[in-house]
Amino acid sequence: MSVNLTGAVSKALARLRDYWVLTKPEVNFLVLIAAAVGFDVGWQGAFRLSALLNMLLGTLLVASGTATLNQYLERSFDAQMRRTAQRPLPAGRLGSREALILGLALAFAGAIYLALAVNLLASLLGAGTLVSYLAIYTPLKRRSAWCMFVGAFPGAAPPLIGYAAAHGSLDLKAWMLFAMVFLWQFPHFLSIAWMYREDYSRAGYRMLPPDDGGRSMAWQMVISSIALLPVSLAPAWLGTAGLPYLCGALIVGLAFSGFGMRLAMTRSRALARRVLLASVLYLPLVFGLLMLDKKPAA
Repeated sequence: MSVNLTGAVSKALARLRDYWVLTKPEVNFLVLIAAAVGFDVGWQGAFRLSALLNMLLGTLLVASGTATLNQYLERSFDAQMRRTAQRPLPAGRLGSREALILGLALAFAGAIYLALAVNLLASLLGAGTLVSYLAIYTPLKRRSAWCMFVGAFPGAAPPLIGYAAAHGSLDLKAWMLFAMVFLWQFPHFLSIAWMYREDYSRAGYRMLPPDDGGRSMAWQMVISSIALLPVSLAPAWLGTAGLPYLCGALIVGLAFSGFGMRLAMTRSRALARRVLLASVLYLPLVFGLLMLDKKPAA
């Protein structure tokens, strides 16, 4: 009896872990950081923890639903790639029907929660992000290398959701945060695309331009890294942050650009992995500096 009970509990926990994997928690971590920074920059008056938590919960639900539905749509292609073959759907640990139901439930719950507990603009931004990611970016990945540019738009939406939740509208400060995340995505995803280019090719994904030895990837890496640097300093120029942020963001930005330029000059999997690690550290560091040094609204 106890052995059967232990086995049932183990199976239930394994199933819950697979549901958790479907939501891509590692991606959602960065999504919530970006949304929280947008909220912090946009908030005026006395801080309200409940407002922040409502926004984060709604955003998490939408992001989790988007990730789950993305894996549902790409399950047959994920099965062809080594890096994704052991995900719950291609590995057969979960059924496609239950993933579809879970994804739709999470997405609808998130959009409705944002509309009721936050505001309509935040809800519309969340829903628009989901639709553009799934209906435009996801199928485009198998048709054109422009998918990365197109996907950067929904990918940069989290700070807009946070800002809209706090401010009720979008202004220059909101679009400044959007631009930072938009440009950050190119070094981040180009490094992933370069590391797993054979895997992507095997599944029919066109994440990189036609094979030219990586020259196009190198140019995109350099241009986006350089463009990100002045954009990341914009909070100081706009009066959102002060000198400590300016100095810190400059140092972090120069280091991040250096990693990207080195990969552009010497294209290797090891250097691509360093750019990926640097990108994962860059966004929390810059956003952390911004939150610590943010100037109160006039």
